[in-house]
Amino acid sequence: MDISTLNSAQREAVTAPLEHILLLAGAGSGKTKCLTHRIAWLLKTEQTYPHNILAVTFTNKAANEMRSRIDALLKKPAKGLWAGTFHSIAHRLLRIHWKDANLPQAFQILDSQDQLRILKQVVKSLNIDKETLSPKRAQHFINACKDEALRAKDIVIEVEEKFLKAKMLEIYSAYEETCQRTGVVDFAELLLRSYELLRDHPPLLEYYQQRFRHIHVDEFQDTNTIQYKNLQLLAGKQGKMFVVFDDDQSIYAWRGAKLENIQQIQQDFSETRLMRLEQNYRSTGIILEAANALIANNKGRLGKKLWTQDKAGEPVNLYTAYSEIDEAQFVAEKIQAWQGKRVEIAILYRTTAQSRQFEEALLLKGMPYRIYGGQRFYERLEIKNMLAYLRLLVHRDDDSAFERVINTPKRGIGNRTVDILRSLARQQGNSMWQAACAVLETKQLKARAANSLTTFLNLIEQLTAQLKDLPLHEKVEQIKIVTGFIAHYKKESKQEAEKRLENLEELVTAARQFEQLNKNKSNLLTAFLDHAALEAGERQSSQFDDCVQLMTLHAAKGLEFKVVFICGLEEGLFPHQNSLDESKLEEERRLCYVGITRARQYLYLCHSKSRYRYGMRDRCIPSRFIQEVPLELIQDVRLKSAMAPSL
Repeated sequence: MDISTLNSAQREAVTAPLEHILLLAGAGSGKTKCLTHRIAWLLKTEQTYPHNILAVTFTNKAANEMRSRIDALLKKPAKGLWAGTFHSIAHRLLRIHWKDANLPQAFQILDSQDQLRILKQVVKSLNIDKETLSPKRAQHFINACKDEALRAKDIVIEVEEKFLKAKMLEIYSAYEETCQRTGVVDFAELLLRSYELLRDHPPLLEYYQQRFRHIHVDEFQDTNTIQYKNLQLLAGKQGKMFVVFDDDQSIYAWRGAKLENIQQIQQDFSETRLMRLEQNYRSTGIILEAANALIANNKGRLGKKLWTQDKAGEPVNLYTAYSEIDEAQFVAEKIQAWQGKRVEIAILYRTTAQSRQFEEALLLKGMPYRIYGGQRFYERLEIKNMLAYLRLLVHRDDDSAFERVINTPKRGIGNRTVDILRSLARQQGNSMWQAACAVLETKQLKARAANSLTTFLNLIEQLTAQLKDLPLHEKVEQIKIVTGFIAHYKKESKQEAEKRLENLEELVTAARQFEQLNKNKSNLLTAFLDHAALEAGERQSSQFDDCVQLMTLHAAKGLEFKVVFICGLEEGLFPHQNSLDESKLEEERRLCYVGITRARQYLYLCHSKSRYRYGMRDRCIPSRFIQEVPLELIQDVRLKSAMAPSL
């Protein structure tokens, strides 16, 4: 295997002895290249086998890229190697060991919306006022508990929070019971259930510890408690960890990520070796100097200094706007100079509300743009409805799928009928499908409702029989036709109908492509549903059009652009007013560091002297982050047409 393309630091990490390696890899330093070369090196030098390697990352795109790079380096497939996200690996374990995990073999994965739908029903059944405790709040609480490896029974209630937390725990317990009864798991449950599976079955744990002797983890700074616990269990006393991270890019504490895991791993695993990648292959020297100076203001860093062999480049541009309108006008005019030259440009901001002004300014100039991180394919209403039918073909007891399509398209089944089914299912400890069969048998419904319900149940049974032996994509095509979705969506406006029907056709294409790539899978339909659910759980899209990208700074992590505008650099906006205490302020600074290091050649920092807030125009103070960039790196720029607002 050729390692001549690696720099000295990368080569040292790739060829390091078999020990616990913590690789502190700066932005643009080639961490993925290093990680994949390390795995390929171990295999090529016969220090281990693919069967003994586990590679974990945070997105399916990154996992697929990792695997394809390893195969290319080896010039053959690394069969037996597990590479995937934390969720996909947990899901894989649960599919294999469903009995030990106390799950039905055909268990289904709930996405966030389906989870919320169940919680709404749980809150209603417990007669809890949703104004006092909303289902959305309960959802956040439950997921946060699971991220900390806590079941409802594990949580101790403090006196001062007794009433509200007692209600939260009541919802959590009822929700757990509902999910267990209907054979569904949410995303947080995947990780918690896989942890419990390994923890509570020592022979199984020993098997996987013996198997996965070499565990490789990307973006380790983004791990939460349950993810770290899973890694710790799998590694045991003999497994070797190769962990890639950047403490300066830890920006997801609000999502449960624990920067402390970096200190924890050094305590839990003896003889860890810290190595650094500091040579940057993305940005100019001046951009890197600005990033280094900014992040140096954070305390408790492990410390690194990005550098490049490339030229110093252009100074950092600073624009002082009179207003948010002026700021957007400046950005749009600067971008216009690059229009048609296929230059990757991003406008980054702290809050989603800031996008409106930039959208309007770009529209006025007729420049195409895209809000990065919009609704993804598998989250769209028409796709979720189609997938719900497919889920019912596999697993009749999937209540969330049942409720989603029982009256979609409309077939005369009202809310009262659904309430009766839900109540009976809860009383009998059965699924809503079983409750539906029971009420029809005992004739508890009026004739019209009974006929409509019978039609629905017969439809699912007929589809199951008729589609059983068809290829996957034909199953999807037939459901699109037989269920009446085409006529259903044609009732909407022409533009909306076209969009929805195109999406349904794309789902058929997706199924066909999935078939082609997974010919050896025994149950393609279940595998496809799992694939769709896991893709819907991805936090980022990977598709770019030839247009300006608008996104929050959080969404920008992992991306790069030739030109970057960081806008709204004002105290109270960035850093945000809710993040001005010391620990949160350091994360805000890391967020700014992430923004700066997205730029390859041109970086613009923009702030406004005034901005509308809460219905009135306020004077603004420039962000402290601007002051932390050395003056000699900055040049002021102006917009001749800028107009000062009256204050």
